[in-house]
Amino acid sequence: MTYFDPALPRLLAHRGYAAEAPENTIAAFEAAMALGVRHIETDAHVTADGVAVLWHDPTLERWDGSRHRIDRLTLAELQEREIGGHGISTVAEALWALPGARFNIDVKDPRAVEPVADAIEWVDACRRVLVTSFEERSARALRERLPEAYHGASTRTVVRAVIADARRNERALKRALEGIDAVQIPPRFGRLDLVTPRRIAAYRRHVREVHVWTINDPVEMRRLVGLGVDGIVTDRVDRAVELD
Repeated sequence: MTYFDPALPRLLAHRGYAAEAPENTIAAFEAAMALGVRHIETDAHVTADGVAVLWHDPTLERWDGSRHRIDRLTLAELQEREIGGHGISTVAEALWALPGARFNIDVKDPRAVEPVADAIEWVDACRRVLVTSFEERSARALRERLPEAYHGASTRTVVRAVIADARRNERALKRALEGIDAVQIPPRFGRLDLVTPRRIAAYRRHVREVHVWTINDPVEMRRLVGLGVDGIVTDRVDRAVELD
């Protein structure tokens, strides 16, 4: 089993299925998988004692209303803060609990690179994860630290690829996407349409897949699949699984 199984289009549950359980919890991931989704998009930070945990924000404000920073709490302190029986899990716990899931892990803090890599290796999950970061330094460090895993593109890499493609500079495009397995982009940036059949084909000459985030409208999902995208990142996996 690898990250790029099974068949397309690939549906990525954005932070799990938060309609059924708090986002980025194992329960939310299980809810998405119960609908038939096998790819989970999630986020990683690091605790004060160096453990990689799954949560989007640097603080717990959207978890329990507090402004405590994850990087200032130990794992034990963090796991005391349950909501409705749900807790924030570690990267290793989620990978271990869901051996049939493929994880797209967005590293939010450069200090989390090493703990995330350690967790992935400890569970022997390199081939079923795609690791990425919007921040170029973190994305580059992940590629160096986890050469056996799959890798997404940083914001800087995407910008370089878009510019190279706009200039029809194939050499620059290849250079921009070197070491990248999947380009993950929004459908547009301002007035610029990032997802067209020609752009998709251009990116796919140098990467395995093109994924688009975050799409919750079934009509837009179908439009994007019709254009040729390989994956849809969505909060509404209940709608996505009904795509023809």
